[in-house]
Amino acid sequence: MQIKSSYICLKNLRFRAFHGVLEQERIVGNDYVLSLRIGFPLNKAVESDCIDDTLNYANVYHLVEREMQMPSKLLEHVAGRIARRLAATCPDITSIDIILTKVNPPMGADCDGAEVEIHFEK
Repeated sequence: MQIKSSYICLKNLRFRAFHGVLEQERIVGNDYVLSLRIGFPLNKAVESDCIDDTLNYANVYHLVEREMQMPSKLLEHVAGRIARRLAATCPDITSIDIILTKVNPPMGADCDGAEVEIHFEK
């Protein structure tokens, strides 16, 4: 069998961060949930069973964590920063899907959150 596509996924990473258009959001913060689907050639790792042949998801998490701690006004901007940093750190990445949710957006609605979903490709 031949691998046609492969991905590393991190689902529902939870963060407390200080993003938002309103100044108050950047002061008190909010809860965020982030999921990633990263296109990455896993052919070698499937055969070798070696961490050096894959994308280390612990390293991915720490990179995302650092980006989440840098305040931005827009979720779109945060997602873009994360995608650029991942792509710069690991040139073998072929695509990145990011879903970033602000759990309690200040818009007066009873909802599960406001989110952006962006697909990046090389």
